[in-house]
Amino acid sequence: MLHPPSTNRQTLEKIASIFRSLAEPTRLAILQELKDRERTVNEMAEAIGTSQPNVSKQLRLLYEAGFLGREEQGISVRYRVKGDLFLRLCDLVCERLNQQAREAVPHYSV
Repeated sequence: MLHPPSTNRQTLEKIASIFRSLAEPTRLAILQELKDRERTVNEMAEAIGTSQPNVSKQLRLLYEAGFLGREEQGISVRYRVKGDLFLRLCDLVCERLNQQAREAVPHYSV
């Protein structure tokens, strides 16, 4: 939990950077595809239907943000989700979206 008096500007910038790394639909699609198994850049490009250069760029950003691990195997690199932070964040966001949807449904009583 953030406590503003003790959280300095540098820490806030790091937190914002992590959220920015998730604020792009292609990156979220990549993370969703990688949550169950490792994949190469080419496998990811095919799975999400975008170009290999775009996937490479997005993978680099996610790797630099700490969401991905990577393992070189000859001339290819296999990526995987590192830790469970992404999955926990997704669970929280989905929980909030479900709550908002429930609140938006009118309740009728007789």
